[in-house]
Amino acid sequence: MRALVRAAMTRWTAAGATLSVVGGRFRVLRSALSWAWDERTLPEHPLRGMRSPGRVPPRRPLPDHAVRALIATAETAVLEAHANHRPGDTGSAGRLRRAEQDLLLVRLAADTGARRGELAALRVADLDGRVLTIERALSAGQLTTPKSGRSRALTVGCSTAQLWHHLERQWSTRARQPVGPWLFSPDLAHQRRLGAEVLGHRFALVRDAAGVPDATLHRLRHSVATFLVARGEILAAQARLGHADAATTLREYAHALPLTDGAVADAIDRHLHHPEGPARAASEQDAGGQAATPEL
Repeated sequence: MRALVRAAMTRWTAAGATLSVVGGRFRVLRSALSWAWDERTLPEHPLRGMRSPGRVPPRRPLPDHAVRALIATAETAVLEAHANHRPGDTGSAGRLRRAEQDLLLVRLAADTGARRGELAALRVADLDGRVLTIERALSAGQLTTPKSGRSRALTVGCSTAQLWHHLERQWSTRARQPVGPWLFSPDLAHQRRLGAEVLGHRFALVRDAAGVPDATLHRLRHSVATFLVARGEILAAQARLGHADAATTLREYAHALPLTDGAVADAIDRHLHHPEGPARAASEQDAGGQAATPEL
C-alpha cells in the first residue's frame, strides 16, 4: 500500500501538482484510511508511521529592491514608448498603450496585493478617488466573485491613484470618448478585457527586462502581506488581501510576525550571566551546596 501511495505522489508531482496539493491529497487519503481502521473495516492501518510530503515553504516576498526595479523598468518602457510615438501610427500607439497598462499593472499589484484574476477583472469605474473596489475575478476565463466569495474595498497609494486617473484621461483623449468598461484591454476604447494569462505573460516580459527572473504577480501579493504582518497589522493584511478570516493570514504568514520576546531573552541573560542581590546569593549557594559562612 505504501509503495502505491508513493507511486501516486510521484505521478501527481510529475503532472505538475504543487507540494501543497500533493500533501493535501495524502492527508485526505490517510484520514479516510484512519477512519476505516478505527471502524475495524481494515485489519491494520496501511499508512501508519508513513510521513506526509514535506511542508510547503513559507510564502516568499520579493525584496524591496526587486519591486523597485520592476517599477523603474515599467516606467522606462513608458518613457521610451512616448519618445517613439508618432501621431497617426497605430503601431507606436499600441506600444504606448501597452507600456502604460504594464506600468499600471505593476503598480497595482505592488500596492494592493490583488490576485492576478482580480487585476484582470478590474473596470475603469472600480476606482473612486483612492478607494478601489474589488468585486469580481477571472477564473478559467469566466467572470466570478473573488476567492473569498465577497467584494472588498481598499485604499490605494496616492501615486498609484494619480497614475490610474491620469491614464484614464489620456486613453479617453486618444479614443475621443470615455473608455471602458475594462481597465486592462487590447483595444483603444477598452471594450474588451485581457485574460489573466495575458497579464501574466506581459508581467513576465517586464520581469525579464528588469532582471528579476523569479518575480511573479503572486509574489508581489506576498510582499504586501509580509510588509503588513511584519508591522503586526494582521487585520489590515487580511482585509487588503481578501482572506476569508484572519486565521488564514496568520497560517500563511506567521513567519513574518515580529519577534516580541526580546525582554524575555534579556531577563534570561541577566539571570545566567549577571546575577545580583538575592539571585547571586541563591546561585552561589546552589553552586557550593550551602551558603558560605563568614569567619568570626
